[in-house]
Amino acid sequence: MGSVLAASAPSPPAPGPGGAGLVSMPPGFTMPSVSPVSVPSSSSAGLQETEPPLPNPGGFEECHRKCKEVFPMQMEGVRLTVNKGLSNHFQVNHTVLLSTQADSSYRFGATYVGTKQIGPAESFPVIVGDMDNTGSLNAQVIHQITDRVRSKFAFQTQQQKFVNWQGDAELKGEDFTAAVTFGNPDVLVGSGIVVAHYLQSVTSSLALGGELVYHRRPGDEGTVMSLAGRYTGSNFIATLTLGGAGVHGSYYHKANDQLQVGVEFEASTRMQDTSASFGYQLDVPKSNLLFKGSLDSNWVVGATLEKKLLPLPLSLALCAFLNHRKNQFQCGFGITVG
Repeated sequence: MGSVLAASAPSPPAPGPGGAGLVSMPPGFTMPSVSPVSVPSSSSAGLQETEPPLPNPGGFEECHRKCKEVFPMQMEGVRLTVNKGLSNHFQVNHTVLLSTQADSSYRFGATYVGTKQIGPAESFPVIVGDMDNTGSLNAQVIHQITDRVRSKFAFQTQQQKFVNWQGDAELKGEDFTAAVTFGNPDVLVGSGIVVAHYLQSVTSSLALGGELVYHRRPGDEGTVMSLAGRYTGSNFIATLTLGGAGVHGSYYHKANDQLQVGVEFEASTRMQDTSASFGYQLDVPKSNLLFKGSLDSNWVVGATLEKKLLPLPLSLALCAFLNHRKNQFQCGFGITVG
């Protein structure tokens, strides 16, 4: 029995040169595959993916600005503007307006930009003002007090008499913007207007906010509140404002680098009026040409054409508006030098 077991037992492997033997596997035997075990390192174990912070939504008054820039601006008569830069921070301009429907006028304006630079194209303080031949003055002073607080003061006079003046302060946070404005405050009479704005980024594309307007004068006092929402896509912006004063909706779409379109809808509860407008802007950079056109529900058709005569520092502007219901036509021609 012992000889039979000894004969059937496998022989041990032959020792190699180092003294350890290699095990010979039987035919058809395969080693099972073992997946490697990943051990997190101490440096990457504590790191987690964080979402990017929400962007600042901008000011409340800028919700419909992008759409309004597509529509042409009315101009009547002949306008000549001469701009002259006296230094890197100071610039003056002269404007002469000749009109058949209104009084002809001359305006002198000046702009000063300070040395406090916030961004690549932002420097403060900014002082802008202009005065006409009757002595009426319009002026604004804008200053960036801190990185997040900006203030603005504006006033208007009518022949050496104060007509309007207002001051506001704006606070820009990481994902919100809050502002308050005081207009024509008079403590002795007990009158004035207070406007509060707030706009919050909910997502990277959606921003929600509101506006509160409080006005008071002898025998009259009231408050009007509005809610606003704005959705920003890759090439469009949709905005809706709803409140006691009415409804204001706008849609801006950028088709390509040359064509931009905009649609506006306004319904006023105070004026009991509803209107819808369509506008577009066509930019031809190779020809230094900018064309804007509009059509609204009151059958008012308007268009403006701006042409830069490079290399001369000269720009030409043509404007025409036709009201089919009132049979009124307005046209204008402008020249800008500098």
